[in-house]
Amino acid sequence: MTENMSKGTEVRMKKYKLELIVFLAGAIDMGLELIAARVLSPYVGSSNLVWTSIIGIILASMSLGYWIGGKKAEKGVDKNEISQMLLLASVFTSAILLLETAFVKVLSEKIDNLIVAAIICATVVFSIPSLILAMISPCAVKIKSDEEQEIGIISGKISSLSTIGSIVGTFLMGFILIPHIGVSNINIGITIVLIIMSVIVREKIDKKFLYKLIICSCIVLILLILGKFLFKIANKNVVLDTDSEYSRIWVEQIAANETTYKTIHVAKGIESSMDINTKQMGAKYLQYYDLFNYYNKNAKSTLMIGGAAYTYPMYYFKEYKDKTMDVVEIDNKMTQIAKNEFGLDVNEPRLKIYNQDGRTYLNYGKAKYDTILIDAFKGLSAPFELTTYGAIMRANNMLNDNGVVITNVISGIDGKDAKFIKYEYETYKKVFSDVKVFQVRNLETTRSQNLIIVGIKGNPEINDSQKEKYESFIKTDITEQIHGGKIVTDDYAAIGN
Repeated sequence: MTENMSKGTEVRMKKYKLELIVFLAGAIDMGLELIAARVLSPYVGSSNLVWTSIIGIILASMSLGYWIGGKKAEKGVDKNEISQMLLLASVFTSAILLLETAFVKVLSEKIDNLIVAAIICATVVFSIPSLILAMISPCAVKIKSDEEQEIGIISGKISSLSTIGSIVGTFLMGFILIPHIGVSNINIGITIVLIIMSVIVREKIDKKFLYKLIICSCIVLILLILGKFLFKIANKNVVLDTDSEYSRIWVEQIAANETTYKTIHVAKGIESSMDINTKQMGAKYLQYYDLFNYYNKNAKSTLMIGGAAYTYPMYYFKEYKDKTMDVVEIDNKMTQIAKNEFGLDVNEPRLKIYNQDGRTYLNYGKAKYDTILIDAFKGLSAPFELTTYGAIMRANNMLNDNGVVITNVISGIDGKDAKFIKYEYETYKKVFSDVKVFQVRNLETTRSQNLIIVGIKGNPEINDSQKEKYESFIKTDITEQIHGGKIVTDDYAAIGN
């Protein structure tokens, strides 16, 4: 009885192993899309334009793969050929870590246009494995139709399994694997799974296949080791390379100006920096947040949207002993990095941390504040939902009477890169009694740079006794140079990410 059950299970496994392969191929193919975004983000960013480029290339590769697979199937195909496809795909996935350093890093430094760089990098690194995996579905349809002679039902079943695999792969990758395992480890895992799949689908494991399997495995191992080695050589400053639910995060230790800075690097931009010797915040624009104490001498409570390494909150608690701060940081892993790498005291009694989306907090938070500081840029892109009239109105409503909102914006002042500051200025003017714009560094006006917007509600009392302390900031006022923008709404947000 037990023997018969065992034989029955074995027969069913053999019967449905092709369906299993199709399911897994669909899961891996869609997973590669999410991996692509994480691999490319430190070099070309993670804006909507970059995401669009990646999705377009992956879909184009899959479409070509379906077409080539269909042509191949018509000429005759068997499970052994699918096995070879999977082995070949494993070689190309194992090369991703190597290509990240040897190609993506080099190309992104030579091409200024991030969209062009993203398209080329996605094509070179991810198009071939995506194409090969897509070839499997039409080949599977042909094999099953030869066995069962029900082409319509079989085609629908194979397409459905591939799509379900894609859904499962997307959820599994995005919600569980990437934030808990990391992209480089996932890539190794995918490569191993592809090799195992090639063995499972094989009709007969003979010596010739074993030789191919051994050679392929050796190539894969060499590529993976070489990829890890080159990354460490090319990124000597990186002391932590990790993934969260939201970003790929690098912590780097950089020597500059006779001191050493520790930084958080996300999506081609530096989120935070700190002098590791003096523990002083390295970003000059953060000093402008002190203007809250000038424009409203009675300010006691502060909300900061965007914590990153929490360098400003740590400075704030040392500088202002009588004030409190709530920090909204969407990424809990950022908070952990701030604690472990930058010395954040999460038990500071005047600090409350909310790991949630900034716009959600503005929409539903019940607390009131004298000051709201917004520093939610991810790399070089801002989340559009925090740039709109709706968001700024929510911030205004969350302020006490005579409160102040101060926002960091990365934009040009003139030229093609000046849209952001112009649009934000018009939006803030629609909401606040008075709006001022400050230029952090004296750079060319056409260059993207840190600009500070101050929105003033009502008529707060100026801290004239400390005017001299803030004079260097106040004299960088460029408000009169900003004009020609439009109001940004939740329906029309032509800026941000």
